[in-house]
Amino acid sequence: MLRSVEQRRVPGSQSDPRVGELSSAVARLRRQLAAHPGEFRDRSIAEEELAALAALAATGSPDVGRLRRSLLLIAGAIGSVSALGQGVRELREAVDLFGRPSHN
Repeated sequence: MLRSVEQRRVPGSQSDPRVGELSSAVARLRRQLAAHPGEFRDRSIAEEELAALAALAATGSPDVGRLRRSLLLIAGAIGSVSALGQGVRELREAVDLFGRPSHN
C-alpha cells in the first residue's frame, strides 16, 4: 500500500518510506520487463531508465525532477505494452509520493 506524500520518515528511523516504495515499484517493473517475452523498439530505454531509478532510490534522497523525467521516458517506452501497464501505474504512484519538483 502506498503512503501519503505527507508521511516522510518513520519516527526513530533514518529511512524515508517513500524511497522504499519507489525501490519496490522499480524492482517489480524490472522483473516484469525481464520476464516479458516480446521485443519492442524502446525496451532498452525502459531498462536503462529503470536502472537509473534504482540508482536514484539507492541515494536515499532522489531528485524529484529526475524521477519524473525517468518515469516519462519509461511510460513512453513501455506505453503500448499492456502487460506492463500495472507495473507502470505502480511506479507512477511511487514517484507521485515525492510530490512535484520545486522550480526556483
